[in-house]
Amino acid sequence: MTRSPSVPPSTPARTAGRWFLAASLVFAGISHLFWARREFRAQVPPWVPMDADAVVVGSGVVEVGLGAALVALPRERSRIGWIVAVFFAAVFPGNVAQWRERRDAFGLTTDRARFVRLFFQPLLIGLALWSTRAPRDERAR
Repeated sequence: MTRSPSVPPSTPARTAGRWFLAASLVFAGISHLFWARREFRAQVPPWVPMDADAVVVGSGVVEVGLGAALVALPRERSRIGWIVAVFFAAVFPGNVAQWRERRDAFGLTTDRARFVRLFFQPLLIGLALWSTRAPRDERAR
């Protein structure tokens, strides 16, 4: 089977990373809507000018959509990767607020645990960008 020339090349590692990220986003998004709503509301900073539950539901819907798009729209993978990275950056203030305001959620019940969690957001941003871009040696062809 040959690949359509309009689908950017990838590698097995990037494909696995993209599928992992997509599955994680879909799982997290669904959990926003059902079993973890209370936990996610704890991450919405009080200064956000919207109802916390609306923010949780909206971000859950966005996460499901982004996760699905990562695998369903291969021609747009690079653009979607940037959108996912921006989304992860946009929700990062909620993680900072949870740490600074000492709000417990997701088993993060100590300042240290909440602080360590902050370092995972840049990793997710990096994974979104890396897994959705074409390998350098393939772009040169």
